[in-house]
Amino acid sequence: MGNPVLSSVSDLVRQHASDAYLRPAHGRGDRTFAVNVGAVHKALGLSNRVPLVCAALTSKKFLEEYGLKLISKTGPPSGQSTTVTFTYEIVRKNGRDSASTESLLGLRGIAKDVFRRLGGGEAFIREERKSFSNPSKERR
Repeated sequence: MGNPVLSSVSDLVRQHASDAYLRPAHGRGDRTFAVNVGAVHKALGLSNRVPLVCAALTSKKFLEEYGLKLISKTGPPSGQSTTVTFTYEIVRKNGRDSASTESLLGLRGIAKDVFRRLGGGEAFIREERKSFSNPSKERR
């Protein structure tokens, strides 16, 4: 019920793959997971939509939205069969959110030397509070 409104069958396929395969893989701490086209087709009760399922599972939208890299495809040369299985590598834990978290963690400790010169972070904050409560005192 908490799912966004799905506007197409392709969106439904991508959401199912995320819910049924990607999330459990995250939960287990796996770096890779596999999705069988026939299993998705059957689970969603589709009829004659195998090419659509294959396209949705290899789409740029799916890979980028969920932070995935397609690392292998098994099945017939046509690539359009219920026997096709795609294997993905999880390159970002939570899609877009993970990249911004990693960026913020990269800033950790960036002002360490500045605060050290000022007597430490706590001393700096104490001085700032004093000058804030006593506006006549000249600020640095």
